[in-house]
Formats: sequence, C-alpha cells, structure tokens
Amino acid sequence: MKDKRITKFCLICATVVTCITLGINLCFQRSTKAVITEFSEASTTATADLITSIGETARQIGQERNLYASVMIAQAILESNSGQSVLSQPPYYNFFGIKGSYNGNSVTMLTWEDDGNGNAYEVHQAFRTYNSLSDSLNDYANLLSWDLYSGTWKSNTTSYQDATAALTGLYATDTSYADKLNALIEQYGLTTYDSPMITEETVGADNSNYVWNHYRGSYTTVAILAEDEAWIDFVSR
Repeated sequence: MKDKRITKFCLICATVVTCITLGINLCFQRSTKAVITEFSEASTTATADLITSIGETARQIGQERNLYASVMIAQAILESNSGQSVLSQPPYYNFFGIKGSYNGNSVTMLTWEDDGNGNAYEVHQAFRTYNSLSDSLNDYANLLSWDLYSGTWKSNTTSYQDATAALTGLYATDTSYADKLNALIEQYGLTTYDSPMITEETVGADNSNYVWNHYRGSYTTVAILAEDEAWIDFVSR
C-alpha cells in the first residue's frame, strides 16, 4: 500500500511538472507569435535590411564593450519599428528611443509608456538626436556601460536572457520588454552576432561548416544559413 501511494504521488508530481513546462512553452510561443505579428506590419525586408546594416557594427561594439550584440540589434528593431519610426529616420537617427539630449541636441515627441502594471499611456518626451547611425549605436553602448546597467554586461550574465531581463523595468517600462526582445533574438538568429566575426581567413579553404551568408553579409555556419533561408521562405508565403 505504501509503495502504491509513493507511485501515485510521483505520478502526480510528474503531471504537475509537465503541465508547468507546457504552460511555459505555450506562453513563450504566444509571446513569439505576438512579436512576429507586430513586426509583420512593418516590412520584413526593412527588418532584414536593418539587421544587415547594423549587424557587423553591433558585433564589433559588443566585443569591445562587453555587451550582447544580439540584444543591441533586437532593441534597435523593437525601438525603431525596424528602422521605420520617425525618430530613427534622418535627421534624428535615434534607433533606441534614448531620452534626453546628445551634445545639446534633442527632439520632443509623443510616446507610449507603461505604468508598471501593463497599462499604457501617452506622454511627450525629449529624445536624443544624432548625426548618424554610428553615433546612435555608440551612444547606446555608452549608456549601457553605466553601472546602472551592469546587469546587461556579458561578464555579469550567463546568457542574453539575463541581459534582457535586466533591461525590463529599467531601460523600458514595458513589462513584456524581455519577452519581446527574446522572441526577436530567437526568430532572427541574432546570437550569431555575439561571437567574433568569421572571416575568410578564419574559415579556411577546407572548412565546410562555414559559408557566405548573403542575408547577413558575412560568413556564418551552414545551420544559420539554413535557418535564414527557412525564415525567408516562411515570410514569403
């Protein structure tokens, strides 16, 4: 009788764990789907173009500044609506929605905020303006180099998920900020930019694991190229 009770208890525990796991997976899938749906309103081509245009610069900055390039790119996509927001366009070049002024330059715009409980409201805010995309990327790196954002540094984290979690409620008031960034990083395979750039020299003539990926404008693994091709095929249907 005792053995039967123990077995029954173990089965109940296993069922509970399974339900919790399925629930977590379902929530992540819904979050990913919501982000993909949100960005399907923006041109998929625009998103791909933005990744291509800032990917290698973000990779270099990430390597030099102890930051995740994947998070940087995902934030640029999210904050600038794939480079299509007014704030990210010339003459402002603010791809990260950074507030305040830069070298005395700013522009006031209406923006959405979250009260911390998932309730959105509108408010006028001053945002930094830059002379170029490069200035925007480097100022972002400068901002995240503050001790306030030490929770996003590679040296203080085990993965990009730790960094996105640290940004939520700090960089942005959106309570779903980490989920949105994680979904973008996963969907577009942005973690490839967290590693040093692969060049023709490092690949080697006899290494068949790396190929030229014209979607990213750089060498990637065969698996990354296959994922990119599958994604392009999916969104083109």
